[in-house]
Amino acid sequence: QVQVVESGGGLVQSGGSLRLSCAASGRTFGGFAMGWFRQTPGKAREFLSSISVDGETKSYDVDFVKDRFTISRDNAKNTVYLQMNSLKPEDTAVYYCAAVATQHVGATYMDGYDYWGQGTQVTVSS
Repeated sequence: QVQVVESGGGLVQSGGSLRLSCAASGRTFGGFAMGWFRQTPGKAREFLSSISVDGETKSYDVDFVKDRFTISRDNAKNTVYLQMNSLKPEDTAVYYCAAVATQHVGATYMDGYDYWGQGTQVTVSS
């Protein structure tokens, strides 16, 4: 079993930055690919980015993510990060971290992950 806990959300002005953290515990972090998703009310949870054990990344190749969001991980700290820059009001959402036991980069869909955090709210004011 793996526990996944997100942190770092909050209120930020448009154009600002936030770094979300996701701490994983319970099993060897080095055996898990990690992913970030987000969800707004009434919409499906959407993939943002994923990272493999050895740092290979995959990101949703659309303007709202590309060049603004960067995923990284620190295996020594059992933590994955999502650096978000140039935030916009439409980035307001609950951000979720997820884990799956694989050496490959994580999937772009929810069913590709076995463990989820409770989410952290990000609110971007205009």
